[in-house]
Amino acid sequence: MSNPLTSQQLDRVHRLIDQVAERQRNDFGHIVSDIKPDGSLITACDRWSDAAFVQGLEEIAPGEGVLSEEGSQECPSSRAYWVVDPLDGTTNFAAGIPYWAISIARFVDGEPSEAFLDIPSLRQRIVAIRGEGAWRNHKRLTPESRVAAGSACVSLCSRSIRVLQKRPDQSFPGKIRLLGVASLNLVSVAMGQTAGALEATPKIWDLAAAWLVLTELGCPLIWLGPQPAHLQPGCDLSEMGFPVVAAGSQKQLERLAPWGQSLLKG
Repeated sequence: MSNPLTSQQLDRVHRLIDQVAERQRNDFGHIVSDIKPDGSLITACDRWSDAAFVQGLEEIAPGEGVLSEEGSQECPSSRAYWVVDPLDGTTNFAAGIPYWAISIARFVDGEPSEAFLDIPSLRQRIVAIRGEGAWRNHKRLTPESRVAAGSACVSLCSRSIRVLQKRPDQSFPGKIRLLGVASLNLVSVAMGQTAGALEATPKIWDLAAAWLVLTELGCPLIWLGPQPAHLQPGCDLSEMGFPVVAAGSQKQLERLAPWGQSLLKG
């Protein structure tokens, strides 16, 4: 197994995220977006952030590949590699909605080992280390704090909203929230902000960091299609989605599971 990051490397990752988050805050409200071939938006800030992370991570951890939404989308062949979404929530960012995220996860032996989720507009950073736990702004998160929140909200992505049309005779088991940021939709479950989340078509860079946070805080998941663990080197992930249901408890997961299954129908 590849070694975990040293304290010095962790410090350098935090400084790199600080640098990119500051640039994004400065650019917010002053950007022009373009449309990518798949119809999604991209800005100059997306491109700059991606290039900064690719270069910075290669310097911090030489020899470890980087898979990113705006760069190489093939699974690296190195035993440890990084999965980066430099600006998750570009539609919000471009529309002047101050809610987006930086999502970074380091994979070791096929699964996330270290994860970093930064919300620049809120100056919040969530960090998870495999087997050690998760923290928000250096304060440890616990399953107990999630349960105490007692949220009745369920996060849906724009594509998973169609479950309401597929089951018109049944009441959805929660108050619906659409945040527009896949990584934060998922991590909201771990934080206790929502009781569950349905993501219909998340890419590996959307879920990589949130996946580890959920795991470290004991949140159960159901993968509705392919599982993101142990991806094959060289695999093109540009079009591969990993539909998932996440919940704050097994009971809530069982309530949401039929709705998740309905995502796959039709």
